[in-house]
Amino acid sequence: MLTEREESYRVLLLWQKEGAFIKESGLSPFAMELALGVCRRHLYLEYFIKTLTKKMPSLEVKTILEMGLFQMFFMDVPDHAAINTSVEIAKAANLGDGAARLVNAVLRSARRTGEPALPPQRVRRVSIENSVPEWLVRRWFDIYGADAAEAMAKSTLERPVEWIRVNTQKSSAPVVAQKIGLHGASILYDRYIELPRDVGVKLLLALPEFVKGEFSFQNPSAFEVVKLLDLKPGLKVWDACAAPGGKSALMAEMDSSLEITASDSSAARLEKMQDLMTRLGLTNVKTECIDVLTADAACFAQSLEHRNLKAERPQSGATPERSDLTPLFDRILLDVPCSNMGVIARRPESVYRITQESVKELSELQFKILENASKFLAEGGRLVYATCSPDPMETTQVVNRFVKAHPEFVKAGEAVLPGKTDPRLDGFFAQALEYKK
Repeated sequence: MLTEREESYRVLLLWQKEGAFIKESGLSPFAMELALGVCRRHLYLEYFIKTLTKKMPSLEVKTILEMGLFQMFFMDVPDHAAINTSVEIAKAANLGDGAARLVNAVLRSARRTGEPALPPQRVRRVSIENSVPEWLVRRWFDIYGADAAEAMAKSTLERPVEWIRVNTQKSSAPVVAQKIGLHGASILYDRYIELPRDVGVKLLLALPEFVKGEFSFQNPSAFEVVKLLDLKPGLKVWDACAAPGGKSALMAEMDSSLEITASDSSAARLEKMQDLMTRLGLTNVKTECIDVLTADAACFAQSLEHRNLKAERPQSGATPERSDLTPLFDRILLDVPCSNMGVIARRPESVYRITQESVKELSELQFKILENASKFLAEGGRLVYATCSPDPMETTQVVNRFVKAHPEFVKAGEAVLPGKTDPRLDGFFAQALEYKK
């Protein structure tokens, strides 16, 4: 098991030094549980170490200590195994005899003293206990109230439910569940299968059913967002911030008559999206390298030529500027870049990247994306603005600002918050807007 722990150590250092995503590291189930667990409880483990040392050790030693403490207090690992393997990692990493002795002494001290007392002040306590930065906890207290904020903070520590989405163009949820041995598994929306905790995602990737495109991985909250588009057969759809392509694939699986343009500004992400569509056998999704923030008619030249997208002359009024060659879509999905506050449990690295300034910058970016994308919506069409963050600055404030500036766009129904109705679903926000000439 030392090799697995060494892999966790390596990945955790990459996360802290380079911002690498832990889930993309291909770790074994044990190593992944350890690495993600340390990331989720990083601030608490740091606080724990501070109570046991006079001076915070180097990043490398501190990471080993966090791994040891997490195994001792949050995993079913015997204390002696957690301590001994942590010392061995320090030795294998060539951190010196002093580092190995420090790791041994600190972890043995933790075994004697147990977990430390937390500060009495509530915001500070919630921050440390749940490893959410104090400024963010205070923000949640101000927006949602103390009890709701504390519940939100606690939820970030929970191991999220994993789901697979069955490609209904090729099979059905009950058939796939039976073929891959998930008898009696919960099925949602006739296409999502809840994975038991002991089923490793890595093992599923090797199954012939996955290779043949019978299923992929996606949280059912995506279905709740896509439902807001009110899709009809034959409609032209633009998924303007499509990477990694899951929602485009979902729409294509739902209706093969849809003409879907899935775009992203990154050629590398675009290639992965195309690989996904190829594996799933979806021929009604065309990928385009387009930056939604600066998109204009010229960006869609290939689509106009090969797919005969409808173009109209500029409209009067306050509608965002359109040209004679502006391709118009019946539906537009904007799953905009966001802070990921609604999916911290799934992407624990994100909570340490968020700052007060970054949230403000994101809201400005989101508004600009919404403004530019909206000029491609046909009269009577529907646009869905979505984020995986519940924060008002990224959600209702962006939508309300846009509607105020462009009164020809009206809200269609209430906003959707899937995570509030079912805790197994990711914390998305989505609001439908319709263009009324």
